[in-house]
Amino acid sequence: MQKLTNKEEEIMHVLWKLEKAFVKDVMAEMKDENPHYNTLSTIIRNLEEKGYVSHTAYGNTHQYFPKIKKEEYRKGFMKNAIDNYFNSSYKNMVSMFAKEEKISADELREILETIEKRGK
Repeated sequence: MQKLTNKEEEIMHVLWKLEKAFVKDVMAEMKDENPHYNTLSTIIRNLEEKGYVSHTAYGNTHQYFPKIKKEEYRKGFMKNAIDNYFNSSYKNMVSMFAKEEKISADELREILETIEKRGK
């Protein structure tokens, strides 16, 4: 799975939300940024070349849809992040969140309970 740029990832989130969309539909979801139609169309075609998106043609118009589920992308994204930034250690990742006070003791207990239930 090829890595996505920030803009490509943002567009993928729009496509996951809409499920099927024409370029103008994606533009409407990105109101705050107001991207140019041709730029957005090029990015979506790049996503198609990378294998993330496909389309259905209606004459000269294309309706795009994600080929990869959000969950599948998330798993790959997280695996790469953990491999690259935490030496492939989930423990190191959780420790970082604990040290930076991004996760509470109660949340950690919940995670432990989930792990223990899974083991039974």
